Amino acid sequence: MKLDRSNHAQRHALKGFTLLEVIIAVTIVALLSMLIVPNVMSLLGNAKQNKAKADVNTLSQQVRMYMVQNGMDRVGDDFELSKLCDGDDALISNVNQLMDPWKHQYVLVYPPTFNKDFDVVSYGADGQPGGDGQNKDIINGAP
Repeated sequence: MKLDRSNHAQRHALKGFTLLEVIIAVTIVALLSMLIVPNVMSLLGNAKQNKAKADVNTLSQQVRMYMVQNGMDRVGDDFELSKLCDGDDALISNVNQLMDPWKHQYVLVYPPTFNKDFDVVSYGADGQPGGDGQNKDIINGAP
C-alpha cells in the first residue's frame, strides 16, 4: 500500500490555523470590542438614570400618600423614607426599593431645594451631592 504524500500534506495543512490568521482574528475581535463596549456601558448608565428618575417620582408620590394617611401637612426634617415600609399597610413592601440603581439609599431632603414640599433624591453613581453625567443628582420632578 502506497501513501500519497501530497494528499496527506494537504489534509495536515487544513487541520489548523496559521499564526497570521489567528492574529487577524484576535485583532478584529479587539477592534469590535473597543467599538461596542463603550456604547453598551453608556446605554447601561442611561438605563440606571432613567430607573432612578422613575423611582424618585414614585417615592415622592408614596410620601404624599403617607402624609395624607397620617394627617400630615409637611414631612419635617426628621422624616425618613424607611417609614414607608412600616406597619401592616406599608406603602413599600421591600426595603430594597429604597435603594437606587447604584445601591445607594434614596434620600428625602427637607427643606427642599427644588420642589415645594420636599425632595426625594438619588445622588447618582458616586453617591455624593452634585456632579455631572452619571454622578448627576436625580430629584423628583426635575427635568
